Amino acid sequence: MNNHQQEIEESRGRGRPRFEPTDEERKQVEAMAGYGVAEAHIASLIRGGIGVSTLRERFKENLEQGRAKAHAGIGKTLFQKAMAGDVASLIWWTKTQMRWTEAPRQIELNGNISITDALAQAQARLIEAEIIEMDAPLLTVTDPVTLVTDAVTVDRVEVKSQ
Repeated sequence: MNNHQQEIEESRGRGRPRFEPTDEERKQVEAMAGYGVAEAHIASLIRGGIGVSTLRERFKENLEQGRAKAHAGIGKTLFQKAMAGDVASLIWWTKTQMRWTEAPRQIELNGNISITDALAQAQARLIEAEIIEMDAPLLTVTDPVTLVTDAVTVDRVEVKSQ
């Protein structure tokens, strides 16, 4: 064995000892993960600070369990509120868990429609609701624009100016 190999053999086992979490640290990590604390912040609070990679390596199960327990608790509370008739919880549950969606809003157009009048009415509603403040009109049309159509069902109307 040459000198370099001997130095390598002698240096093994030196350096920082392997990090071994305590039961108390595992409980702390699980709790903080459940509260939604960022991993970098959790790592900074363990023994005066450890690396995020060490946190992920040595506390992987605790991080996952903390998040899973929090999600289960929130889900349980939401479910209980929905079952008790809380309207917001019912709506959220049906949309996210049951994949329900609202039917697209449809309007039926029949006859002559003045785009100029429709835009002026929309602008007036926005001003009245104090959504916008206007000193000048949103759109200035020198010639009235009229859409003539037979009875149709429209899912969406878009007005694009050039």
